[in-house]
Amino acid sequence: MILTKPHFLRENSRHVKAEIFYQLFEPQSSTYTYLLGDPISGEAALVDSVLETMDRDLLLVDQLGLKLKYVLDTHIHADHITAAGEIRRQRAIKTGVSRHSQVDCADLMLFEGFELTLGQRKIHILETSGHTNSCLSFVFEGRVLTGDALLIRGTGRTDFQEGSAEKLYDNVHGKIFKLPPETQIYPGHDYNGQTHSSVEMEIKFNPRLGGHKTKAEFVEMMSELKLAHPKKINEAVPANRACGQKSK
Repeated sequence: MILTKPHFLRENSRHVKAEIFYQLFEPQSSTYTYLLGDPISGEAALVDSVLETMDRDLLLVDQLGLKLKYVLDTHIHADHITAAGEIRRQRAIKTGVSRHSQVDCADLMLFEGFELTLGQRKIHILETSGHTNSCLSFVFEGRVLTGDALLIRGTGRTDFQEGSAEKLYDNVHGKIFKLPPETQIYPGHDYNGQTHSSVEMEIKFNPRLGGHKTKAEFVEMMSELKLAHPKKINEAVPANRACGQKSK
């Protein structure tokens, strides 16, 4: 499967670093939430918010004097509940998820080629399914937020929520690994105290997808993981398909 580099990467090889970029951590699920924005307009977005740390994140938004415009999710999470629906209830923001997410309560159904604006800056959408069928990656100012598709020296699992090792291999190699090598990778989780990597480093050192790993080797590796399901999956997935609202 051959995937071409998106037009915005061919045309814009140099990136100006955003002045608004915060990586926030939720320890129970080891989730990273990201606050990114445009320093001129003050428009901002939260990516992969967690209900338990919503107040902390909104306090930071307010302290920085930002206007929150979007709350986005990289996929339908199985290990925590998104704060997207509750933040939308409290503030005039738009929520966004993948068009493949089976969610009918979000404001924006995101797809590859879609662009979200924060002032003069843009968030570019990549569809990077494989961990789940609804996985997205967000490219912003020389960084890519990979959700659970690509982790630091690892990947998301592929054994539930319509996961596919074949799709994950194709999308990481054909899209994320086609980004400029200096592009900084910010994952949805890390369990070893690491915060970020780069395309170049993951191509070289990722033990699952880097080096010269073939698709067949990756598929076999993923089939042998035999992992227990996330503890919150039965609660989190239905809630996240309702934009973070738990069923009564």
